[in-house]
Amino acid sequence: MSGIKVIKDKCIGCGVCLKVCPFGAISLKDKLAVIDSDKCTLCGACQSACKFDAILIVKPEASLKKDFSEYKGVWVFAEQRDGEISSVAFELLGKAKELADDLNTYVGAVLLGWGIKDKAKELIYRGADKVFVVDKEPLKNYIAENYTRAIVHLIRKHKPEIFLAGATSCGRSLVSRIAVNIYTGLTADCTGLDIDKEKKILIQTRPAFGGNIMAQIISPNYRPQMATVRQKVMPEAKPDPLRKGSIITEDIDEILADPRIKFVDFIKESGQTVNLAEADIIVSGGRGLAGPENFGMLRELAEVLGGAVGSSRAVVDAGWIPYSHQVGQTGRTVCPKLYIACGISGQIQHLVGMQSSKTIVAINKDPDAPIFKVADLGIVGDVFEIVPLFIKKLRQRNEV
Repeated sequence: MSGIKVIKDKCIGCGVCLKVCPFGAISLKDKLAVIDSDKCTLCGACQSACKFDAILIVKPEASLKKDFSEYKGVWVFAEQRDGEISSVAFELLGKAKELADDLNTYVGAVLLGWGIKDKAKELIYRGADKVFVVDKEPLKNYIAENYTRAIVHLIRKHKPEIFLAGATSCGRSLVSRIAVNIYTGLTADCTGLDIDKEKKILIQTRPAFGGNIMAQIISPNYRPQMATVRQKVMPEAKPDPLRKGSIITEDIDEILADPRIKFVDFIKESGQTVNLAEADIIVSGGRGLAGPENFGMLRELAEVLGGAVGSSRAVVDAGWIPYSHQVGQTGRTVCPKLYIACGISGQIQHLVGMQSSKTIVAINKDPDAPIFKVADLGIVGDVFEIVPLFIKKLRQRNEV
């Protein structure tokens, strides 16, 4: 039996335990410490600080080592829309191959939809050894509950060791539901994956505390080990038309369609949209632009270069530009061939989203701006003078 209690005969009500409790779970009542069990996590900080041995913590006994020998394979959710497989699936297949080699197992891909069987070969060419296909009409349109039922069925039947999905709006809504249904752990928004060679478990790396540290997370006691991975932080697996693999068509007998939900229509976002994740060239602006009207200058530069316009979080929060343009920890993770940062200081939250770019050009009037630490080319100067010169020179070159 686990828990925590205060030994009344030893507690003198000094209040030291209140100061060290990181969860605010302790209060004083009638000169005795009182612990709120709903807030307490049994971290032990209060017990260590108490000089009178007045706090007793009983932690649960370590459970017996579980047998995971039946769990094999590194699976990837092959997200698709309108029959086109998302590029993040190809990125994950490349990493899955590395993980599978370390574990001496196979790479699996899960493909759900309606009329999508012919896309399975594309996943094999990109690195999948087995493709599990569920081609059913209830899966024609993405409905999280229906997709969850299908994948939970596959996981319980085939027992993969690792399950990966892209940290897209679809992946985030789906994988959390799967984890709850099969009672396993989940690490979201990973930027790195590796295998502990000794323990043979997945090491999942993600930014934490506002991007100030990189946390390594493991899930040793449950299977499958699950993670969502940010798009464009890993290279795509290159296609090999000569690769061979098996396509396993699953005819799930149980009802896939959740009777509570009915797909009515899909309404695309009106107006001009931007797909930063797929852009080869991105011109981004920050608070140094001084106002929303000056983004017109960046749009012109992006147009000349054939690129897209990005931004920092600060200008999105200020309402200068829509969220779909935001690059960073809480926005898009991008990996273009060329990233031009205009008037962006380069806080860690922004750098997390763009530091993998092939070439980074930074324009800022502050020579000590953090953005220059990751830039391949830094220009110290006024963005309102430099960007128009860029545009002028590029237009002259294009006219030649």
